[in-house]
Amino acid sequence: MATQEAFASRTAERTAVRRRPAVVALWTVQVLLAVFLIVASGLPKFAGQQDAVETFTKIGWGQWFRYFTGVVEVAGGVGLLVPRLAGLASLGLIGVMAGAVVTQVFVLEPAWAAFPAVLGVVFGVIAHAHRRETAALLDRVLRR
Repeated sequence: MATQEAFASRTAERTAVRRRPAVVALWTVQVLLAVFLIVASGLPKFAGQQDAVETFTKIGWGQWFRYFTGVVEVAGGVGLLVPRLAGLASLGLIGVMAGAVVTQVFVLEPAWAAFPAVLGVVFGVIAHAHRRETAALLDRVLRR
């Protein structure tokens, strides 16, 4: 019995050592995306940056949608930084990126649709990596 426990312990240690670079890479990507979403994408919408105002004028839903999009992006960026929320934030951001792809293709500039599409795939990878935390969070919330 002790031998099996020792083997299981060594196996768990080796798995943890192998996973560490992947976890560091994942969190590095999450932090970089969070900074991008908050600083480069969300805040300019709140500040009324000229290109953001013009873009949302072209979309035609009014400037309230610019503020709404900014709130969602900043909330998603903050969520990426919170371990328990990272998976759920990523799932929400996949939806935001899907909307951005559709908007780029049908309203704005189709050539730029690739950028939110790639971000959507990256958010999918992040959501998948955090699937256990997301399931535990949803289980905890839905049990109440």
